[in-house]
Amino acid sequence: MSTVTTHVLDTARGCPAVGVAVRLERVVAGRSEPVASAATDADGRVRSLDVGDLEAGMYRLVFGTAAYFSGIGAETFYPQVAVEFSLADSGQHYHVPLLLSPYGYTTYRGS
Repeated sequence: MSTVTTHVLDTARGCPAVGVAVRLERVVAGRSEPVASAATDADGRVRSLDVGDLEAGMYRLVFGTAAYFSGIGAETFYPQVAVEFSLADSGQHYHVPLLLSPYGYTTYRGS
């Protein structure tokens, strides 16, 4: 069974990004369908966006950054961050961290 997790860190403030809305979507033929959603916890983590067995294919994590930055009284250039990735093996764990600041972001495949 495949699981998808994420960890959002606010690199400008040097702390976890708490309360960021995260949506997992499956992308098929250029169209997306929602699969699961959650919000980051006090450690900036979504520990599981597991909805059972995820099929191999393209997926997208969409992070609601506008509401997060508005909530801490900051402006942002990116109202949302969408990260598409290929889930190749439905038996693996996929961890997709997001390092975030008001005017930039970085992501990678974690462990």
